[in-house]
Amino acid sequence: MLSVGLTGGIGAGKSEVSRLLVEHGAVLIDADRIAREVVGPGTPGLAAVVEAFGEDVLARDGSLDRPKLGSIVFADPAKLAVLNGIVHPLVGERSRALEETAAEDAVVVHDVPLLTENGLAPLYDLVVVVDADPATQLDRLVRLRGMAEQDARARMAAQATREQRRGIADVVVDNDVPLEELRRRVEEVWAGLVRKARVEQDAERRTE
Repeated sequence: MLSVGLTGGIGAGKSEVSRLLVEHGAVLIDADRIAREVVGPGTPGLAAVVEAFGEDVLARDGSLDRPKLGSIVFADPAKLAVLNGIVHPLVGERSRALEETAAEDAVVVHDVPLLTENGLAPLYDLVVVVDADPATQLDRLVRLRGMAEQDARARMAAQATREQRRGIADVVVDNDVPLEELRRRVEEVWAGLVRKARVEQDAERRTE
């Protein structure tokens, strides 16, 4: 098994790269999806979030009001750290459990938005960073996601810098390109991951 950490700044196109990798055969473990699950209604995670931030972060149906919580934490690094301290251990535990169910020869891609910020690179055999110019990120967030420019800039500022992400990368996927070019680049990355997975598997067999 090859464990791959996939990350990138908001608006860089990480989700599209993960989707393309899945098309090629990757096993995807989506940290964002798991993060939503671990603070779902009735979970200990949601109870901990409410204890930390108050009942104002709950929607009328008792679920987490994610936009409301986001507006609180992304404007305050200390509050963001509190939220991360609640959610990230729960996500890590669930991610490890899912990885253990993958086949021996699988390429397991962990889609982790805050991989750089939380120093998680050592957890993976290899780290892939999806990179884009900050101007491209901002344009995508405002034009495609409908975010207010101020909110988009705040989200970007709350994350690691472009240089920090590239600094922990084993592979960088430049995504200031049209989709067809991105497809070609991801295909090349996938071929490299498959080769490395085979090498890792052969090495494990020799040590058994």
